[in-house]
Amino acid sequence: MSRLAVPKTYKLYIGGKFPRSESGRSYEVVSAEGAFLANAAQASRKDARDAVVAARAAGKGWAGTTAYNRGQVLYRIAELLEGRRVQFVDELVRSEGLTSERAEAAVDLAIDRWVWYAGWADKYAQVLGNGNPVAGPYFNLSVPEPTGVVAIIGPQTGEGHSLVGFVSAVAPALVAGNTVVVVASEKAPLSAISLSEVLATSDVPGGVVNVLTGSPQEIAPWLASHADVNALDLVGAGALDWVQLQVDAAETLKRVLAPEDGVGAAAPSLDRISAFTETKTVWHTKGLL
Repeated sequence: MSRLAVPKTYKLYIGGKFPRSESGRSYEVVSAEGAFLANAAQASRKDARDAVVAARAAGKGWAGTTAYNRGQVLYRIAELLEGRRVQFVDELVRSEGLTSERAEAAVDLAIDRWVWYAGWADKYAQVLGNGNPVAGPYFNLSVPEPTGVVAIIGPQTGEGHSLVGFVSAVAPALVAGNTVVVVASEKAPLSAISLSEVLATSDVPGGVVNVLTGSPQEIAPWLASHADVNALDLVGAGALDWVQLQVDAAETLKRVLAPEDGVGAAAPSLDRISAFTETKTVWHTKGLL
């Protein structure tokens, strides 16, 4: 007996929950050959605001988590992603037209990126921080701290980059203790929302990662000008008017990363961790013997 197909509707991921867009809008996600795959929520300005509110509320708790624990949380994501490897391979094959071999390589690379950044969680402060020499009986220490809420326009193109690029942009921001609002690939959002399901069942607190699907062209200007967003990563905004987005971000003194092209975009590096950190310098009197 044949079964009736049950098309999936992929929802947003905001504050640890999966709401529909408040506008009620959705759009069709199609395969590389143009066949229908699923419906995805089309995020609105209100959804973007809700995501920023959720990220701001989760910021203090996530930034206050020890570096060691943040590393454990990121490693747990890699473990869960490994357990759902077959699903992600299938989604990349269907949505981006990859061969099974290339899809498997992309998923493996995404898993490795989580592990790579998890390893830096309790080490980057030792590299980016410093004990400064000063004239006087004082300790002078420079310590990296998270910037706050980071809005990310995820990579939109590239073979398997809807997953690899997403992870490569989100993971370094989390390592430093930031919370994120990320706009996933518009044409291939399935792996990003499936990764949201992984995050929801891992140890990542609700609101630390918020995922919006839909049109980056529609959502990005509101995130760039939002006063409660502290930084903007335009890694996947190359096809947008990203110069205007920088101008909008400048109104509220946001730190901005420029777009990057190709499958090598957002390559793993310590620079991506340090991009969204602030340096706090502390003076402390030396104890008397």
